Amino acid sequence: MGAVMRQTRRKATRSETAKLRRSASATRVAIIGAGRGGKALMEIFAEDPLVHIVGIAEIDPNAAGIRLARQLRIPVTRDYRELLEMECVDLIIDVTGNPEVAEVLQEFHRFGVTVIGGASAKFMWQLIEARILATAEIEKTLNKYQSLYRLYVKEATSAVTEERTRIACEIHDGLVQNLAGLNFKLDLCRELLRQDPQASEAMLRETKAQLKMAIQEARQVIFNLRPVHFDKMELIPALTNYLKSYETQYHVKTEFSVSGDETLLFPKTKIFLFRIVQEALSNVQKHAKADRVAVQVSIGRDALKATITDNGVGFDVDAIAKDPEKWDHFGLRGIFERARLVGGEARIESKKGRGTRVLIGVPLVRKGAAGHGKN
Repeated sequence: MGAVMRQTRRKATRSETAKLRRSASATRVAIIGAGRGGKALMEIFAEDPLVHIVGIAEIDPNAAGIRLARQLRIPVTRDYRELLEMECVDLIIDVTGNPEVAEVLQEFHRFGVTVIGGASAKFMWQLIEARILATAEIEKTLNKYQSLYRLYVKEATSAVTEERTRIACEIHDGLVQNLAGLNFKLDLCRELLRQDPQASEAMLRETKAQLKMAIQEARQVIFNLRPVHFDKMELIPALTNYLKSYETQYHVKTEFSVSGDETLLFPKTKIFLFRIVQEALSNVQKHAKADRVAVQVSIGRDALKATITDNGVGFDVDAIAKDPEKWDHFGLRGIFERARLVGGEARIESKKGRGTRVLIGVPLVRKGAAGHGKN
């Protein structure tokens, strides 16, 4: 029996040694506290290959992060002092808010080990928690958008695939990059915390300001995915709110004029027209270098007409049309495809130095009769 136990211990020791070797290049982190703060840190660090959590200290067996720690196979102890005695630790983060623990950590000094606690630790886990919540909100909105697709545009597989790709690029190139930058700045704050506390505090203020901007950008992405008026299919209020938000975010002056009765339009036609305007204005923001854009919508008894005009740098339409990669990059394929899916057509007019005009025409049929834009 004793021989079996010794063999088991040797296997466990070898396993631990191999694990430590794999994490040798990673920052080894110990977390004091497994409440909201500790759980948030575990959720984000567990997916980071450059971070290895070596231990958690928590006296409450029902704390929010205990179950997660067990799922991730992170060692848990009730005595935080055991973490201070560990040799394989580079960073200790205290998220308990306990003054006694803070006092002990203030007196703790060991070469090569950094300690973060108090307001700095709280700011760190709150920032991470905000990032997790923003990601969850985006995923929730994407699910709603997919439901909208199944309801209204079942035949538009290619258009929906393109839309999802555009959304993914928008999130990756904007929001994700900003969050990655914030993460880098937090790492820098950690390094400055002991060397230059004032510089660290200034960096934290700057990071907090950028976090606010990231949250605003997340909200804008969510708004772009599902305008608030889609439930009642009110096209004109949805466009009005979108243009106001667009003007505020991108500092491009917008003008909107409309004539006619939108009750003549089927819900599918309204959705596709909104997406066309959205795509056109996205192009203005990314490529046109314009400071002014005008959207005109005219709803007649027989046809819907829409025009989006900007005063930007313009481009050679014929040259872009011959290059499939550029055609997709400028979002023109999506505009033409959406117009086609409601029985209409799109036309692009542009010249270098003379801005761009997008013209949309959709024939209308009476509700109750089979035709484009129904359902």
